[in-house]
Amino acid sequence: MAGKLWGVGLGPGDSDLVTVKAARVIEAADVVAYHCARHGNSIARSVAEPYLREGQVEERLMYPVTTETTDHPGGYAGALQDFYGESAERLAVHLRSGRDVVLLAEGDPLFFSSYMHMHKRLVGEFDAEIIPGVTSVSASSAAIGIPLVEGEETLTVVPGTLPSAELVARFRAGDALAVIKLGRTFRRVRDALDAAGRLDEAWYVERASTSVQRVLPLAEVNPEEVPYFSMVVVPGPRNNPHSAVAASSGEVVVVGLGPGADDLTTPAVQADLARATDLVGYKSYLARITPRPGQRVHASDNRVEAERAEFALDLASRGARVAVVSSGDPGVFAMAAAVAEVAAEPRWHDVAVRVSPGVTAANAVAAAVGAPLGHDFAVISLSDRLKPWEVIAERIRHAVAADLVIAVYNPGSASRGWQVGALRDLLLETVSPDRVVVVGRDVGGPEQQLRSTTVGALDPATVDMRTLLIIGSSATTAVSRSGGDLVYTPRHHD
Repeated sequence: MAGKLWGVGLGPGDSDLVTVKAARVIEAADVVAYHCARHGNSIARSVAEPYLREGQVEERLMYPVTTETTDHPGGYAGALQDFYGESAERLAVHLRSGRDVVLLAEGDPLFFSSYMHMHKRLVGEFDAEIIPGVTSVSASSAAIGIPLVEGEETLTVVPGTLPSAELVARFRAGDALAVIKLGRTFRRVRDALDAAGRLDEAWYVERASTSVQRVLPLAEVNPEEVPYFSMVVVPGPRNNPHSAVAASSGEVVVVGLGPGADDLTTPAVQADLARATDLVGYKSYLARITPRPGQRVHASDNRVEAERAEFALDLASRGARVAVVSSGDPGVFAMAAAVAEVAAEPRWHDVAVRVSPGVTAANAVAAAVGAPLGHDFAVISLSDRLKPWEVIAERIRHAVAADLVIAVYNPGSASRGWQVGALRDLLLETVSPDRVVVVGRDVGGPEQQLRSTTVGALDPATVDMRTLLIIGSSATTAVSRSGGDLVYTPRHHD
């Protein structure tokens, strides 16, 4: 009969934090295995030592590398894969012989632990059981003595090995943070927290729960003295005395979700949405967002921009962090101008206002067909709700006379069915019927439709409010290819 594999969590370092069950299983095991570095010492074994007994077989699984420098033909990843495979086979020999094997894991066995690599290789053949342990996150939170998360706050655990830009994005978006895998990554982590505006909120905890534990404000830490077994903890804003969010008197940030696809929403906008207490916007745009627990959502009709801006500013004046939501870029025929206009009134001068940009509909449609905006271009809205048609027509005539590509926003709606036809007639007064036109509907969204046509062949019935038109210049070219038309405007001017 085969033996049983035990994944035993030892907690963060203090032998007294080993659970009663873990201690009992360690003592009863036939084989005790643990990972260690090239020097042979094992922190896991030292934590478990009070619970070991004489006569147990010990399997020391020594890592072949401690840095990413190796002459293994498969590189660092290849060296580790071979090591884990060989280590799993060593344990399998004991298990096949009927011996129970305890594999020690610092913290919790399934929380960034080496145990999981053995588990995945052995669980298909042998019975395995996990004994959870106190994580380093819990120990570090206890060490600083500040509540980590409360109410609807979220906790983000971040490995310090992530790229800098990813670190900054996650630090901006998270409420409470725990950053592991420091050591050589410490400077990058500290700089990313600084760039995210959260350095003063952060605490450094070294060797949590042990007799040599150190706790310092992160800004006071010497990077040359940071070991791998250390952590950065940022408590959530509700209890963090240094939180810029907690101390904030409120703000309005106008964000652009981009053209439709979630992956075209920028990390900065995602962070602003995550940190907002209130979401304000047109109901169709708000439907693209999944509010986190506790966020208040204020939807309204698309025709009340000034009222929406004033509502957002009023919320912020009372301490709320308000995200006013637009599609595309908020500064292009969207809410940024409306908020700025209302915020310019003296009564709102003390309310912080900023804009977080997004990918525009014009950029999204252009990218989907190639590069029709490769040279000078104009952006014109065809809606006559806020300016008369005569002004729109005159601006189009000037743009055509200047031989500019024209990105046409708001070309039609249920109540404005005539203007696309009027635009086509206006263009045909001065340009050839074969002038290139790109028609993009819901680009980036679930109902995307995209085609290139000409001014002469443009069918107004195919254009609605969710459509953007790109009218080419005299140099804009559409080339038929196997994957669809490629449309571009050369950067040079003949």
